[in-house]
Amino acid sequence: MILDSLKNSDAYCALHPLLKKAFDYIKSHDLSVIEPGKIVVDGDRLFISVSELNGKTPEAAKMEGHQKYIDIQIVLKGEEKMGWTAIEHCTHVLEPYNSEKDIAFFTDKPTAFIDVQPGEFVIFFPEDGHAPAIGDGPIKKAIVKVLL
Repeated sequence: MILDSLKNSDAYCALHPLLKKAFDYIKSHDLSVIEPGKIVVDGDRLFISVSELNGKTPEAAKMEGHQKYIDIQIVLKGEEKMGWTAIEHCTHVLEPYNSEKDIAFFTDKPTAFIDVQPGEFVIFFPEDGHAPAIGDGPIKKAIVKVLL
């Protein structure tokens, strides 16, 4: 897992061939004014889902994990807390892995929490279990999916 400011995103582009393309798109488009929905940047290899939601309590947030995609989660408006734990410690399956949606849900609880503000991003790799959307109010966010 990586937490940083978008202004430092170039430091992470060497981690995966599509990260530069993802961050270039993010920095050249004002996603905060885009209506919720899916933006296809490079077919199923790189796409963005913009969503608006109401924050959940830490107890209501579900731990999730992915196998095919890296998540870059960006808070566009509001404040979001995200839980984290190593996916290897997610042993209590709530919903088994769905290969079409590339997601599994767990009842395990996070071992750490991070606060994410607009202008910051979090990268979750397949080894990172995460519980997003924790907050007290409305949140607008972008989730960039990068195919491994």
